[in-house]
Amino acid sequence: MIHAATDLGDALDRLGVVAVAVLAAAALLAPGLRARAAASLGALVLVPVLLLADIWDSSQVASLRDRPALFAGAAVVAILVVAALALLVARRPLLLPLLAVAALPFRIPISAGGDTANLLVPLYLVIAAGVLATGVTRLRAEDDDAPFRPRALEWLLCGAVVLYAIQAVYSDDFAHGLQNVVFFYVPFALLFGLLREVPWTQRLALQCLGVLAALAAVFVCIGFVEYARKELLLNPKLVAASQFQTYFRVNSLFFDPNIYGRFLVTVMLGITTVILWTRRTRDVLAGVALLALLWAGLVLSFSQSSFAALLAGLAILAGLRWAWRWTIAAVGVAAVVAVGIVVLFPSAINLDLGSSKSADKATSGRLDLIKGGGRLFADRPVLGWGSGSFPAVYRREEQVSSEKATTASHTIPVTVAAEQGVIGLAVYLALLVAALARLFAGARALPLRAYVAAAFVALLVHTMLYAAFLEDPLTWALLAVGTAAAVLPRPGEGDEAAAPGVASAHDDAD
Repeated sequence: MIHAATDLGDALDRLGVVAVAVLAAAALLAPGLRARAAASLGALVLVPVLLLADIWDSSQVASLRDRPALFAGAAVVAILVVAALALLVARRPLLLPLLAVAALPFRIPISAGGDTANLLVPLYLVIAAGVLATGVTRLRAEDDDAPFRPRALEWLLCGAVVLYAIQAVYSDDFAHGLQNVVFFYVPFALLFGLLREVPWTQRLALQCLGVLAALAAVFVCIGFVEYARKELLLNPKLVAASQFQTYFRVNSLFFDPNIYGRFLVTVMLGITTVILWTRRTRDVLAGVALLALLWAGLVLSFSQSSFAALLAGLAILAGLRWAWRWTIAAVGVAAVVAVGIVVLFPSAINLDLGSSKSADKATSGRLDLIKGGGRLFADRPVLGWGSGSFPAVYRREEQVSSEKATTASHTIPVTVAAEQGVIGLAVYLALLVAALARLFAGARALPLRAYVAAAFVALLVHTMLYAAFLEDPLTWALLAVGTAAAVLPRPGEGDEAAAPGVASAHDDAD
């Protein structure tokens, strides 16, 4: 009887993962506002139910499970916080994007499924408040016409979410796949829907950049303190790893120097955009000073993936601001110089061209992970090993220690190929094409569009060298703002954003 009940509960968990993904997709694709609102609210309710069902028997929630009063109190506090934020957003809708960008960097360590994950709890509260505020309003609205008819990008985003959930059902690590769905894919899909329908203006975008720049400056100052003391405030595992390096890497409040670097790069590209498009000397000087501060913080992270991402983003901004011909030429010269350094002076980057072990060391172990991921893909090329399965399967099939296998291959296409096979890889590649097509359409017309295109390319480069594509809220936020910016008027056509539902402008974005 107990075994049968366990099997039933496991089957319900797997069905629930697919159901919540379908609800998230409906929140973006449904033709009417009320249907979108109902789907969003349904996903909002189902996500915590699935999570609690998954970890209810684990030691992480033992204190709450055995103390129902404490559990009820925590639930009441969370509901009150969400309700208060929802009332605030309902009264002042433009606070939603400001609250979202303010919450983007903050992660809180949460134990789930035997592992500790650094989760964006403040952002989840903002998303829940936004869904509640807009959902209630839309369910009561007389007009049911939904803005932003779904096109290629929306269908592919939703397809990626639903496919990931379906492939989690047969995953070798279902718990990890479930957690990725409820912690990342579904909440961030809801975030995309919320930010996409904000009436964006250049002024609002600058206000958001101001919030991000202020946070980045604070984080960099914290990084300076860490470097001076040679002591990290968070992530003791990284402290131990740094003992074997000739340099000390700071991560501020991000638990990981690469995620810290990714955030700084995103902000630096925004500031660079203002410098390139402004005509006021005061703004240029202030921007240059802030860039110098953030660059110093980025250097202390020693994040190679972030340096590459920054260069890619700057190249895109240069091409959009001036001419692609000269930008491509400059990038080509830089590439030739880089290859020359590698060939002529390999010892400068601790690389032995005749040794695969040296190459693996120079890439911080990524080469072995990529090779192992390729072998996993070759073993199951069509459907893959299942969503979220890479760490567990890599350890088992490659027979390596748990310390050797990290959370992914550190190269997103390899992770996708190993976990989701050709089907998932095809959706991923199609999604990239649709995203780039939308973001680069009219990117020269407005600085906001240029910034979003450059920041997305930078993030894409970072994912090729590190991890987290659809698991990063920045991806969804940039796509949402880029979609909304497609209906912003060109200079001289008006200062405020066009109505979000202008179909012709939105259609041109694809």
